[in-house]
Amino acid sequence: MANTFDGSDIKKLNLLFTVVDRSKGEFYLDVLSQFEVNCQLSMPGLGTAQTDLIDMLGLNRHKAVILSVVRQDRTEAILHCLEDKFQTIKNGKGIAFTVPLSSVIGVNLYQFLSNNRVGRE
Repeated sequence: MANTFDGSDIKKLNLLFTVVDRSKGEFYLDVLSQFEVNCQLSMPGLGTAQTDLIDMLGLNRHKAVILSVVRQDRTEAILHCLEDKFQTIKNGKGIAFTVPLSSVIGVNLYQFLSNNRVGRE
């Protein structure tokens, strides 16, 4: 059967950056997966503040940097959810921001990233 994706159901995509304490990385990966995020990458990061400042504020320099491809129409809900978790989870503080993706090459890749299964066999 031929691919019937005609582009009429195209949803724009954003790249979401989430930076949290490394110990909370798996938790936030699970939170993001609730929004049908098909592509996530978590990598270790290290904060740049001086050690004496980190100790004084009781912060952790070891971070998890999570990159997620999210549909633009779900971005606001995701950011609100993350903001709520940052405020309510013990030691769950973090930052999150998005960058729009201007293009994706390949219909199948786009369908996977946007969780759009129209026309898949």
